[in-house]
Amino acid sequence: MVTLETSHKELNKCVGKNLKLKELEETLFDMGYELDKVEGDELKIDITAERPDLLSTQGIARAIKSYLGLKVEDYKIKKSNDKLIVKDTAKEWPYAIACIVKGLKFDEEKIKEVIRIQEKLGATFLRKRKKGGLGLYELKNIKFPVTFTSLDPKKIKFRPLEYPKEINGLEVLEKHPTGQKYKHLMEAKERGVGLWNKFPVFIDANNKILSMPPIINSHDFGKISNSTTDVFVEGTGTDLKTINLALEVLVGALIDMGGVCYSIDVVYDKEKFVVPSFKEEKRTIKVDYVNKILGLNLKSKDIKKYLEKMGYKISSLNEKVLQIVVPGTRSDIWHDIDVVDDIARAYGFNNFELNIKPVATTGSTTSDVLVKEDVSKLMIGLEYQEVFTLILSSKEDQFENMNIKEIPHIKLSTSVEQSLNIARVWLLPELMKCLRNNRSVEYPHKLFEINYVIHPDSSKDVLSRDVFKLSSVSCHSGANFTEVKQLLDYLMNCLGLNYSIKEAEHGSFISGRVGKVIVQNKEVGVVGEIHPKVINNFGLELPVVALELDLTEIFNLN
Repeated sequence: MVTLETSHKELNKCVGKNLKLKELEETLFDMGYELDKVEGDELKIDITAERPDLLSTQGIARAIKSYLGLKVEDYKIKKSNDKLIVKDTAKEWPYAIACIVKGLKFDEEKIKEVIRIQEKLGATFLRKRKKGGLGLYELKNIKFPVTFTSLDPKKIKFRPLEYPKEINGLEVLEKHPTGQKYKHLMEAKERGVGLWNKFPVFIDANNKILSMPPIINSHDFGKISNSTTDVFVEGTGTDLKTINLALEVLVGALIDMGGVCYSIDVVYDKEKFVVPSFKEEKRTIKVDYVNKILGLNLKSKDIKKYLEKMGYKISSLNEKVLQIVVPGTRSDIWHDIDVVDDIARAYGFNNFELNIKPVATTGSTTSDVLVKEDVSKLMIGLEYQEVFTLILSSKEDQFENMNIKEIPHIKLSTSVEQSLNIARVWLLPELMKCLRNNRSVEYPHKLFEINYVIHPDSSKDVLSRDVFKLSSVSCHSGANFTEVKQLLDYLMNCLGLNYSIKEAEHGSFISGRVGKVIVQNKEVGVVGEIHPKVINNFGLELPVVALELDLTEIFNLN
């Protein structure tokens, strides 16, 4: 949970209705949130972490207004014709976006609110600034076009926010309190020592430095006061989609404070786009699916009413489906079940009848477990020893040490153990590591594993799919292709499968002693003698023969 601090008076002002404390508490509870603490006029509200759009008084107020059936205005954007040029950026911090908001009337409370929004988004959605950061600047002194680039830190000279004099980029990290706090963000993790070679900076057309993201703004440009009416708003970071959403949450709050938003053309080397867009997502939701999940008998018009209560728009509907429009700031809607969850909140969890459905079921073992049990018995009967390895691996072991080019895989953005940086795409490299780690044990070594690997898949909700595989290795002085071919013959015969081996080339295996395994005209695996280069890469000295089969493909386990 994330705690939102706000004022009861200010929240009511944003909602446009005088909600008594009890009514507010009940409304928030029905929406799935909790009024955690009240101290005078000050409120603390617990918000679930997947809703960054609610991390401001204005954001939670929009949600409450929608839930109570009050009118919620769409965000309106005007065009400014100004440009942000993004070029020659630091590879560790490559993305930047920006826009303009005019006509604001700041006071101390609104300035505090803006700071709170930045801090909450930075600490939660932006992972303590590791994925990105947000900045605001007084617009009047900025000359467009603004450029986001990177420079040698010794050449970056400006006066940081609330600092008495001009210093360079390195000195910011050493002398300024904020620089000291966030210095770790600029540590060169790939080299394991030192800082980034170049630091990110915003520079305007007068060659004035506006800020050094993700650390701190310039005192001359980045200080907001009660007299500020027009601001330049920027977001920078490691992922364009993430910083775009964070910026739109902040800009949405500024619009709700009375500001008028003007878009900026953000120009990269090979593309240009307009920020912000508050781009909505169109989805189709089936009435039968909603009722099946909720155990209700809702009509499409009922679902429409509940979705509108949660801030959705309905573009069309009939008795079977609804065409819905998801608000642009809703980053949590990945699957239809997320939409159904919102329908349930609008319907009211207290309105569900408490009953146990008369459903009789018989438990059974899943197909993949049955396959694993059968194949494991066969392998153990041949004196192979079963092992269990980690699903997380490294590009070095999965590709480089196996003498093959990289194939699509799931990368880890951060990991405490730096040697683990991807999810494995095949099992064989992990078995080779087992052989390496057991070189002192008496030979022969005959190992197998039946487990899942992960492949990227853009057609899936989570952008990946699990693939069930069998892999085996045999390592001893007499290991050869005949041995592993006999193993494959035995497995296929016992499983009642017809197969063939097609001649192939594979960097992990010796040319002429490797083949693709074909079952029902589908390529389902590879078999052969491991290449001497691979054997050497894993610190082994004896020959190795190996087999890897895609059990998901063979047994249709999708």
